[in-house]
Amino acid sequence: MVVCIKQVPSSTKVNIDPETKTLMRGGVGAMLNPFDEFAIEEGVRLAEKHGGECIALTMGPPQATDILRTALEQGCDKGYLASDRAFAGSDTLATSRTLASAIRAIEKRDGPVDLVICGQQAIDGDTGQVGPSLAVRMNLPPLSYVSKVREVDLEKREITVERMLERGTQVVRSELPAVLTVVKAINLPRFPSLLAKRKARTRPVEKLTLADLDITEADTGLKGSPTRVVKIFPPEERKIASVVYTGDPKESAGKLALDLAKLLGHGGAS
Repeated sequence: MVVCIKQVPSSTKVNIDPETKTLMRGGVGAMLNPFDEFAIEEGVRLAEKHGGECIALTMGPPQATDILRTALEQGCDKGYLASDRAFAGSDTLATSRTLASAIRAIEKRDGPVDLVICGQQAIDGDTGQVGPSLAVRMNLPPLSYVSKVREVDLEKREITVERMLERGTQVVRSELPAVLTVVKAINLPRFPSLLAKRKARTRPVEKLTLADLDITEADTGLKGSPTRVVKIFPPEERKIASVVYTGDPKESAGKLALDLAKLLGHGGAS
């Protein structure tokens, strides 16, 4: 299986490129997207239970190798870095197109992929679009907001999961292969031991460039991104009025009830 992870800024103090309106990540601290820790943990657990390899994949500059090392410390068997200047500035569509092509390249090297697992969203973009879009690009069933993997039946080529809804839980059975996006409730990520960190140093990280993928420069990066950011600005601060009621508690409670009734358009309180 393949777990897609992302390196995100570790600070909110990030500058915006005045021409492309994209984040300028140079010189800014970076870390593994917090939601992706749960995707890694679930992938490692499924590999431990059912066999096979758990491969971490990320798209980014050379320094994104750091989060692949983190994934290897958490138990992934191998890492792939999709890195090329042509990938820079990709929106969610171009990113999912590039990742889908990278997974197809991984399948050629390491064999068929039964599951692709993503975190529910990245904290820098907050769109939650890449996982489902990746499923569309790969023509696989998308299972989003997964809070529990109930069963994986490799003989029947089926997976049964619980999806977290606003009100309740939905149980879904799907054929394999499939693409999952997982929520934080699905597990508790392990803390890597010293032995696991030592083993991670011996595990390979391979690089994929545009030349390794079955897409062109027009499919990825800014050229392959239909999204155009026209303007970026901070939201206006909302002024919140406050009233402090003092004096006798009973009289204050009455004034508060009266004011609330007026605010709600009831005209008065009894």
